Amino acid sequence: MCHYCGCREIPLIKEFIAEHEAVTDAAGDALRALDSGDTARARTLVADMTAVLLAHWKGEEDGLFAVMGQDPEYADYIGALVADHRELAAFLSRADLADPADTAALRRAVEELHHHIAKEEDGLFPASLTALTGEDWDLAIAAWRTAHPGGDLRPVG
Repeated sequence: MCHYCGCREIPLIKEFIAEHEAVTDAAGDALRALDSGDTARARTLVADMTAVLLAHWKGEEDGLFAVMGQDPEYADYIGALVADHRELAAFLSRADLADPADTAALRRAVEELHHHIAKEEDGLFPASLTALTGEDWDLAIAAWRTAHPGGDLRPVG
């Protein structure tokens, strides 16, 4: 995980990273709940994780991804990230955590999610520092706020 470029100090990027952390924490807790036989708790955690992801993806896709995707240099990279979002959303919408095949698939999905997050945090987010204009940042922030009604961006520092 990149810590050298300074993108983590950008309030919008801080929000995306905080959402990543909330999702991976919930996912890890869900897997531990499954390991202990607590399927009901795992279902609750996966539902919480899904709710955060849906808002997160809307904020990313309608904002940062939309403005960066206008540059052909980033379009394919962003397209692959959006495809990851769709694939995980489809799985989460139909997963039955009482089914051993779906619990195994959830474990794989969580591992893939970690790789997906690394692509954003180590690739796209640092690139946004030089790729976006002030107007682009304003559009990206507005999209995040639309996806998170009542939410405030974390202050710098």
